[in-house]
Amino acid sequence: MDSRLRTDDDAAYASLVPDPRRRMLVVCLLMSGMFMAALDNQIVSTALPTIVGEFGELERFGWVGSAYLLATSAVMPVYGKLGDLFGRKYVMMTAIFIFTLGSLACGLAVSMNTLIAARVLQGLGGGGIMVSIFSINADLFEPRVRARYQSYSSLMLMAAGAVGPTLGGVLSDLFGWRSIFLVNLPIGIVVLTGLAFILPYRKPSRRPKIDYAGAILLAGAVASMVLWADSREIFGSLVAPQSLAVVCFGAACLIAWVQVERRVPEPIIPLGLFANPTVSLLLVVSLVSGAIGIGSVNYIALFLQTTTGLTPSQAGLLFMALTGGIAAGSLTAGRLISLTGRYKIFSIISTTGSLLTFSLFTTVHPGTPVYLIGLLMLLQGVSVGFGQQVPVIGVQNAASTADLGAATGAVTLTRMAGASIAISIYGAILTAFVTGKAGAIPGVASIEGLTPAELATLPERARALVAAAYTDAFHPVFLTMAGTIALGLLAAVCLKDIRVQTGPKR
Repeated sequence: MDSRLRTDDDAAYASLVPDPRRRMLVVCLLMSGMFMAALDNQIVSTALPTIVGEFGELERFGWVGSAYLLATSAVMPVYGKLGDLFGRKYVMMTAIFIFTLGSLACGLAVSMNTLIAARVLQGLGGGGIMVSIFSINADLFEPRVRARYQSYSSLMLMAAGAVGPTLGGVLSDLFGWRSIFLVNLPIGIVVLTGLAFILPYRKPSRRPKIDYAGAILLAGAVASMVLWADSREIFGSLVAPQSLAVVCFGAACLIAWVQVERRVPEPIIPLGLFANPTVSLLLVVSLVSGAIGIGSVNYIALFLQTTTGLTPSQAGLLFMALTGGIAAGSLTAGRLISLTGRYKIFSIISTTGSLLTFSLFTTVHPGTPVYLIGLLMLLQGVSVGFGQQVPVIGVQNAASTADLGAATGAVTLTRMAGASIAISIYGAILTAFVTGKAGAIPGVASIEGLTPAELATLPERARALVAAAYTDAFHPVFLTMAGTIALGLLAAVCLKDIRVQTGPKR
């Protein structure tokens, strides 16, 4: 393409919503939908003890969270492809409707089984919301400008993770646990109505041909992967017979999916995407981003409460440094990518900063001043923020316009998969190093079962022994996190220094 033609392309870029004010209103509605869907992955955590107190069935405790994550992850690639085939407006509206209906079902649940089923319905909508928003951004903004607005979407994901547990606890205490689900109803109705009236419909140029077999097989493979990652809690071990059966089923689905995708005219995720080295490397970066940016948060919180003596609320306040760093890093990187068109350097900065952070976390001990830990969390937040939107921007830049939704779905899927697998791995390592240490601590029968409130009532010497035990156990966990980040850094360094396009693709 010659320079004259490329200049014409840049000038001819047509946003789905040309009017700037109306476009900003669409963005606000999309951000509200993103926050709502991401929040429900976190908000239930602090209300679970209350739910179990009402319904009983403690053995199903883990399924309330896992059911949502399982359904969300399974349908992400499917929604991306449906948006490419049928247009993103009605696919997005369908996802919001399903999510809102699922929220109502959760709020009206009469047993643990009905609540778990309702959480699956919620997840079927939530996965579509998170994928469709990134794809709609691509229709609203040209690639350079898109980087800035993608950072806002990433901020909503991180903000939901930061405030979710606190908000869930407050709503549960004030209005009962059902309110954490029913609060989605007015938000969902407002977002659905707003998009119906102000978001135009762009009809895809190609005729829809749905890959039903590919969709079912990919959903089976992804669901099996997420289920296996959580099988330590559900089946007792990652290598339990049930866990291994899940792995075998997932592997069979994956092999069959590859064979199907090679033959169908409209694959759910075109295999040609993986032939592009840039896309493959960015998916590795996205996997690591999920493993660290999402997967490490709960473990950092546990580390703070078990080794520094902070209460849950004090630890929550310390997380403001992490959240503030993410906001600063994400907004800064978004604007710089918009100005320069370069994204590789931000991925390198992000992974390098995270590698340094968790290497330093291995040196933290019970006597480390809290302000130094706060500085480490600020560094981690800035590092995560700098690389948060790089995989989405890079893959959308590398993929063809026809495959934009499928490519975006692949990125979101790998991020969630990285988080779920990492959470399980970190938990297995921590449990292996903590279990069996309670015998040497007076008054402690089960160290892994200690709550922060119970820990605070122990004698000073017992608290010190618990803190030392957890410090030793977290050392290999932080080393594992650092090793995971090193893999992401290697992938980031291997990326080609490609410039983000300033106009539409042909």
